[in-house]
Amino acid sequence: MAATDPMLDSGADFRTRLQTWLPKIVLAPSFAIMVIFVYGFIAFTVYLSFTGSRMLPSFDLVGWQNYDRLFRIREWDIAVSNLFVFASLYIVISTIIGLTLAIFLDQKIRGEGILRPIFLYPMALSFIVTGTAWKWFLDPGIGIEHSMHLWGFENFEFDWIKDRDMAVYTIVIAAVWQSSGFVMAMFLAGLRGIDNEILKAAQMDGASNFQMYRRIILPQLRPAFLSAFVILSHLAIKSYDLVIALTGGGPGNATAMPATFMYSYTFTRDQMGIGAASAVIMLMTIAAIMVPYLYAELREKK
Repeated sequence: MAATDPMLDSGADFRTRLQTWLPKIVLAPSFAIMVIFVYGFIAFTVYLSFTGSRMLPSFDLVGWQNYDRLFRIREWDIAVSNLFVFASLYIVISTIIGLTLAIFLDQKIRGEGILRPIFLYPMALSFIVTGTAWKWFLDPGIGIEHSMHLWGFENFEFDWIKDRDMAVYTIVIAAVWQSSGFVMAMFLAGLRGIDNEILKAAQMDGASNFQMYRRIILPQLRPAFLSAFVILSHLAIKSYDLVIALTGGGPGNATAMPATFMYSYTFTRDQMGIGAASAVIMLMTIAAIMVPYLYAELREKK
């Protein structure tokens, strides 16, 4: 029996240990940076929300005073009300349009390969670009209203972006335009994942198309509905760039959102403690949506 060379054994052990540790060594800097600049600053923001910080961070604790003041500020109530209107319409309309487009494309129509990227393209744009483009479209002086006047429709009016009561709906229009294609992609993936044998069996039993959608297809799309709700809710709550690019939060506070409120109080009004408190409320709202979703996903995988 040949004797084992100790040098060869030690070399093999070193390569094995290197293969084990190399991925951890490569990922360690990214992990450390993420912990510091994401979770570290989240913890720092929570701390600031309990301090009397104004223009710069301070370390004098004031308890729940910032939260008490936050819920007595009228601008915060307006921002929360606007968010409720915006998020409700944004989620519902994007879901309906996305589902309709997905069902339309799932009919194996000619030109699906061209239509699918066209519907998805808006999601490739940043919200700043979307907001700026829709600001031009909706501006009565240069946009749709001006074009209709040039075509002879002198009485045509579409000045929602200047109207305090209607301005929030212009944000809904721009956000729905950008996100509907993405929602369509999620529903289309769900539709393509449904077992055809189940659909064929239902057809053999005499089920109509309406019955198949109501009793088989839509219930099978439950994960896609849940994913769409979570993603759209998250986008709605942290919406900032679209609002700033489209309306700047105006006219007045007509389109102010919690994110614009947080920026305003933290960086322009020198009320960093209140701004941090509003950021924590936004974080808790997103967590209230994400945590049950993640728990349900992990429970299904077990």
